[in-house]
Amino acid sequence: MRWTALDGFYLSDERELVDVVRVHHWLSEESYWAKGRSLDAVARSLDASVVISLFTREGVQVGITRWVTDGETFAWLSDVFIDTNYRGRGLGRVLIATALEHPRVHAVSRRVLVTSSAHGFYSDLGFQELNEPTRWMEFRSPT
Repeated sequence: MRWTALDGFYLSDERELVDVVRVHHWLSEESYWAKGRSLDAVARSLDASVVISLFTREGVQVGITRWVTDGETFAWLSDVFIDTNYRGRGLGRVLIATALEHPRVHAVSRRVLVTSSAHGFYSDLGFQELNEPTRWMEFRSPT
């Protein structure tokens, strides 16, 4: 699927359009949450997810996010990234709004994300703190 965005930008969930090398650079070099993630790990994570990418009119990828989901009961929004040269234009808001309406997750009852610094941004888009955070647990791999 493709969606038009502001100023000639467009979004797509077509996996074959994803510039995996570019996304790997963003995540492994520029993000705080995925520093050092391998190219193979990035490619596998994209293959196993619902990926929404943001492109310029010329087809250059400038943003990405992905849903890890079963398509029915749970979806985790992950790896939200806008190229530094394109920030401050409202493109992140468009990317997340489009992701929230994606047909594969629109009706999912629990959609979550993890952020350390963008609570205000995400709350403006409808995300809230967990109702019962003490019920959540995680298993941390020793590696």
